[in-house]
Amino acid sequence: MDTNEIVSKNREYTFFSWSVQNQVHPIAVETAKGVYFYDTDGRRYLDFSSQLMNTNIGHQHPHVVKAIQDQAAQICFVHPGNATKVRGDLGEKIAQVMPGNLNKTFYTLGGAEANENAIKIARYYTGRHKILARYRSYHGATHGSIALTGDYRRLAVEPAMPGAVHFLDPFCYRCPFGQKNESCQRECISHLEEVIQYEGADKIAAIIMEGVVGSNGLIIPPDDYWPRVREICDKHGILLISDEVMSGWGRTGEWFAINHWNVIPDMITTAKGLTSGYSPLGAVVVSEPIAQFFEDKYLSAGLTYNGHALSCAAGLATIEVYEQDGLIENTRVMGKYLGERLEKFKREHKSVGDVRYIGLFTAVEVVQNQVSKKPFDDDAMAKVRKYFSQQGLFTFIMANSNGTVIFIVPPLCINREELDEGLAIVDGALSILDEEVY
Repeated sequence: MDTNEIVSKNREYTFFSWSVQNQVHPIAVETAKGVYFYDTDGRRYLDFSSQLMNTNIGHQHPHVVKAIQDQAAQICFVHPGNATKVRGDLGEKIAQVMPGNLNKTFYTLGGAEANENAIKIARYYTGRHKILARYRSYHGATHGSIALTGDYRRLAVEPAMPGAVHFLDPFCYRCPFGQKNESCQRECISHLEEVIQYEGADKIAAIIMEGVVGSNGLIIPPDDYWPRVREICDKHGILLISDEVMSGWGRTGEWFAINHWNVIPDMITTAKGLTSGYSPLGAVVVSEPIAQFFEDKYLSAGLTYNGHALSCAAGLATIEVYEQDGLIENTRVMGKYLGERLEKFKREHKSVGDVRYIGLFTAVEVVQNQVSKKPFDDDAMAKVRKYFSQQGLFTFIMANSNGTVIFIVPPLCINREELDEGLAIVDGALSILDEEVY
């Protein structure tokens, strides 16, 4: 089949997510390697968003491909109530890289399922039912996880799971409390404490937050935010869950984003970079007290593909790649350079309102006016998308009433030459937007 036939068959027989179906224009992808992928016409694209912020180790790493092949030759699937060597080996490896005493894993097939089961575990463990989450958040599209999600994607499927309560974010660029850095009194913390008071601390099972907010604009919290939320949770007996689906596995220059603030949560939910997308896998990793709680109590949670052998093999091999290829250290080095380049963009382009970066988790928020911070409209961002496509750059763009943000989230194996190649294209796109600033 040629490219048109492939796209046509995909369009006719399959749904594309988060899209008006007749407006979808997918790339017909044929192969990939490292930080690049290629369409069926042989055109090369620099992957500046690691597909969906998950292909952390880069495309088609031979170590992971071989691990999947070897496991497939041995056994692909067993009943989730049975044991396999690879399931236990991966569980042990996850425990080794987790912070603190998080040492027992419940496997899922993705981040949404991980958050679904974290909700269940929190409710069983505490005997409480409410879960607090932030407005600028995305936790998945299943019934419970979409209820936790604060952004616009939740609204279309409501009413969702009861018991989800949202609170405002520590978003310094667009502070919901109207503060500047010099006037900030951490109203975001006092606001959370007030929400807990109104909702009843003895009714709240957990607070869940992304380690660093991802698809809602890449929001990095103030340095004291996570520690103070940990203190609040300890005060009220509330569990703290860090959703590291997008911000975990080296993306920020640490194994998990929460490590930057030396905070140990009660649970970490994760997926994406756990296998770098080579096979579907997610995980809920719990602390020792929670693990011990279920030693003599029934865990009412289960999935057919819990501990799937092929996915566990991909996960184990992926973690080995992080270690053997020095990807977390490379993220720190390349992230420092990338941050410097983004600050230069901010100085040189009047369309840049803010730049946010931590490791290779970075974003440029573009605005029509730097004073009013008005986002660009759809037509302007359509020009950017077209330019990126013409230049062979693939990345994620958030464009809605909450802001217009260009993400730069490349595979962690990227080198300086490849980074410069992509940044030159982003620079050109910002120059296009500069013409529309008032």
